[in-house]
Amino acid sequence: MKNLIIIVFGKNEEILQTLKRIIESNHGWQAIIQQDMSTCKGYLSNYPSDILLLSSGLSTQEETEITDYLSHLDHPIGLIKHYGGGSGLLKNEIYSLFPDLIPNK
Repeated sequence: MKNLIIIVFGKNEEILQTLKRIIESNHGWQAIIQQDMSTCKGYLSNYPSDILLLSSGLSTQEETEITDYLSHLDHPIGLIKHYGGGSGLLKNEIYSLFPDLIPNK
């Protein structure tokens, strides 16, 4: 099973902690919470990650800025814009980027 590092970028602390709990309830998935643009950019540049998950509270300008920043990185990273919908939706969004992780039934 592939380990995933998921950067969760947003402004609402309670929602970010909930997303972290949901993500880390999956074996091998790690959530790194970011609330500041410059800190998030620095983390993305210095630590290879698999997914940037955009959460609530970001302005349109912040979303555009961080999305544009991804295109300048040396390593590919998946982007998910997640604004709610429950843990099932979140898992499906992640599985859409990494279909090889879908558990066998």
